[in-house]
Amino acid sequence: MVFKALPYTLKLILFIPRVLLKLHNNQKKALKRTLSNTHGSHFKSQTLISNLQTCDLSHKTLIFDVEGTLLRSPSVFPYFMLVAFESGSLIRAFVLFVLYPLLVLVNDELSIKIMVMISFFGIKKDGFRVGSSVLPKFLLEDVGLEGFDVMRRGKKKVGVSKLPQVMVECFLKDYLEFDHVFGRELRVFGGYFVGLMKDNKNIIKHRIIKVVEGDYDKVCFSNKPVKHDWIACSKEVYVVNDGEKKAWKILSREKHPKDLIFHDGRLAFRPEPLNMFIMFIWFPFSILLSIYRIVIALTMPYGVSIPILAFTGLHLKLTNNNSTPNPRSHDHKQHKGRLYVCNHRTLLDPLYLSFGLKKPFAAVTYSLSRMSEILSPIKTVRLTRDREQDAKTMDKMLKIGDLVVCPEGTTCREPYLLRFSPLFAELSDHIVPVALDTYVNMFHGTTAGGSKCLDPFLFMMNPCSVYRVRFLDQVHGASLQTGVASSTRFDVANYVQSEIGKTLDFKCTNLTRKDKYLVLAGNEGFVSAGNKR
Repeated sequence: MVFKALPYTLKLILFIPRVLLKLHNNQKKALKRTLSNTHGSHFKSQTLISNLQTCDLSHKTLIFDVEGTLLRSPSVFPYFMLVAFESGSLIRAFVLFVLYPLLVLVNDELSIKIMVMISFFGIKKDGFRVGSSVLPKFLLEDVGLEGFDVMRRGKKKVGVSKLPQVMVECFLKDYLEFDHVFGRELRVFGGYFVGLMKDNKNIIKHRIIKVVEGDYDKVCFSNKPVKHDWIACSKEVYVVNDGEKKAWKILSREKHPKDLIFHDGRLAFRPEPLNMFIMFIWFPFSILLSIYRIVIALTMPYGVSIPILAFTGLHLKLTNNNSTPNPRSHDHKQHKGRLYVCNHRTLLDPLYLSFGLKKPFAAVTYSLSRMSEILSPIKTVRLTRDREQDAKTMDKMLKIGDLVVCPEGTTCREPYLLRFSPLFAELSDHIVPVALDTYVNMFHGTTAGGSKCLDPFLFMMNPCSVYRVRFLDQVHGASLQTGVASSTRFDVANYVQSEIGKTLDFKCTNLTRKDKYLVLAGNEGFVSAGNKR
């Protein structure tokens, strides 16, 4: 009986989407008729690119529908998924993923309300940092070059978003240099988001009118102008159709108004529904795989562990440009090991350096979680940030053997180098710069606001990761020769930074650990020992 009813059930399941699609198309046709009848005499509808290439916008106020005219993707689901995953939990993200079919079937406004409820309910308002630390990177990667070029030509830029203000304000003001941003406001109770939006559409309209009051030339850009009340404040409205957006190019990093140097979050991919499906399928296996990889790295000799780890997806690419012969006999500082100075990509930098040289040595770090210290197969020594004490500690370690140090003091994921602390330049004439770069395809093994003890596990949970280790030519420290300083410690530190930057094609900066944590975590990085690096 069940099998006889199965064909009819399948037909019913297939029939429902067809009905919903037909209703959706009828709504679109009605929308177009309303647009032509109601607004036809109030604005001229033109495409964004073809009619504005030669127009002078330098004296005009431009009002943008952010999702409709700047972002290439028609879906905002990935941004709510980032909020659910990074500010919430894996379970919250899974609930949002399971409800995705429902989000497709309901209208746009209801879909956003559902995603807001799931992503924000119970999140502490003061602790919400995803809008400034995680979302800007993914939003920047979604900006269309053509829309961005038009936006840059305006005198004043106003952004209007259907997303909550806390999700887009930092991105639009800090990275696209918008003058004003208007988004949806979230309701708060007892310092926590309750997952509801305030009905502030009319308030947004009045605020926009107030902001642009006195500006004679006002131009609106939208892809569905009939849905936006705020277009009434503009003389001209330019419509961007979906077909045009699909042909837009990606905004390259070189054209960003401001460099995005720091970003946080664990996901290393854009969380589209299909990508999240793959991640949730992979996650249980990745936990077992990470444990297996860690056991292999801790127990096996280098000659055995390196091929096994490569077979499981952890690849090491080694390049040795260090052509300088061993200068131990010519150094006035006798009985010292080599000092390997590398940029800081992940917590595993010293470990991969050890794999590259196929020998263990000590590593100094400014802070380390207790879990990472226990799991480390090489000796690790904490520094105190007291210059004299740290110098004594490093000098003592160098007398025992080779030592590795990351003078940036913290990790940086993007192709930039933070300022190098010059302390290492005074301790040895056996300084070997090492350029490190990493690639992961699912999880980042670093965080500024999350749990540090999970860093090595999450890196090992990637299906595939690549570590590139390049040894550069040895340089001399800030030593005294015939009573005259040949170079200062700052000169040596800057030179090592520039050489590593040239090798990796990274941009050198003067930013520090303090700058990173102020941007990503809202503090200066001096937190509990178990939660910092």
